[in-house]
Parts: sequence; structure tokens; C-alpha cells
Amino acid sequence: MHGCNGKMGQTITNLVKNDPDAEIVAGIDLSDHIRNTYPVFAKITDCDVEADVVIDFSNAAAIDALLDYCEDKQMPVVLCSTGLSEAQVKRATEVSTQKTAVLKSANMSLGINMLLKLLKEAAATLAPAGFDIEIVEKHHNLKVDAPSGTALALADSINEEMDGQYEYVYDRSQVRKKREKKELGISAVRGGTIVGDHDVIFAGEDEVVTFSHRAYSKAVFAKGAVQAAKFLAGKTSGLYDMSDVIG
Repeated sequence: MHGCNGKMGQTITNLVKNDPDAEIVAGIDLSDHIRNTYPVFAKITDCDVEADVVIDFSNAAAIDALLDYCEDKQMPVVLCSTGLSEAQVKRATEVSTQKTAVLKSANMSLGINMLLKLLKEAAATLAPAGFDIEIVEKHHNLKVDAPSGTALALADSINEEMDGQYEYVYDRSQVRKKREKKELGISAVRGGTIVGDHDVIFAGEDEVVTFSHRAYSKAVFAKGAVQAAKFLAGKTSGLYDMSDVIG
């Protein structure tokens, strides 16, 4: 478990305790404030425990070393950290095609991944009819990256369906002009303990269609990550996402 002492790492740890088909054999985390039932290493390069797959819920700063490790060990990895750079995404793709299996997803929940499919159909119908598209995402006040990886995934799903017509706009405070038709606005809200809210708004003339997803606990992401790990274990190479897991 890469990032084992973070909130998601501990949620997954507690979930796996009651799963007869999975076991966490080692953890990686700079923090040692939590006593786990498995050994915890400060750096992944120090880990000498054999495993079938790595689940990653850490941060972008730790991904380079993780990918190097998984490449060297030819160990599949479920890559859940968000805020990755373009270079890191490219590196993950290279590792997946040459050395080992990588499952990368901005959001592990079943509901979000179903929403990604529904948005393609909605965009194909509503965008040509002149509907403007905006995404509003809300997360807790400790989240460091914005917009969320999930918001970007939702936007990408729409843009893929529309042949890349849309330009993402994150901040309108510095310009004074009307909205362009091919803008796709993405707004981020940070506060309290919000686990994850996403609204995709199709605003047309005299009507608005909104797709909403609310996560009420981190358990929805933990369940998806464990399910993904079971799917990925034993695979030798390839780049996967949650659509492969849910079929």
C-alpha cells in the first residue's frame, strides 16, 4: 500500500482486513504515526517484501520513484494519485507498454466511471444543440490539487466525444469578456470535509441538464481500488482504467 498512512491508505487497510481474498503485506509512507499490522517503509526502494500488486494513494512527488520501482520489479500498479504532470503520465504509459501493467484512474468509484460513459452520450446530443458545458467540483479543505483529477477526467470524456473542440477554462477573474462557445469551464471549491462532489452542467436556452455525483465516504474509492488490484494482479503489461475492471 503506497501511501499507507494517509486517509485513503488507512481506509483501504481497514477494508482489506475483512477481505478473505486480499492482504496488505507492506506499506510505504514517510509518516510513522500509525501502527499497522504490516511493515512500513519510508521509501519504496527500501521495501524488500514481495507482493502481487501495488495500490498507490500518495501524491505526485512520490510517483517517479514508484514507477521506477514497479518497472524494475515488473510489479503491476494501481495508480490513484492525482495531480500528475504530463511527464509522469507519459512515464506511466511507457512503463505499462514495456515492463508491467498499470491501471490509472482519476477516480476509482463505480458511479463516476458510469458517469464518464453517460456524459459522452449527453455531449453528443446537447453540445450541437448549443448547450454550454461547465463542471463544478467540491472537495475537502486539505486537498492540494485543483481542479480535481476526476473533474479533468469528466471534461476529457466530453472532449473526446466532441473531437477535442473544447478549451478548458479554469479562471475568468482576469478577463472581461463573454463566454466563448467552445469553452468548458471547470471550477473548484475547497472546504470542510467534503469527500467529493462533481456537477456537470449542460446549460441551454431555457433549460439546464445537470449530472451529479456525490461521494459520502472514502469507502467508495477504497472498494474500487481493491477491486482494481485484484483485476491487475498477474497481468504482465498494458495500460488499464476502471472501465476495464467494471466491464
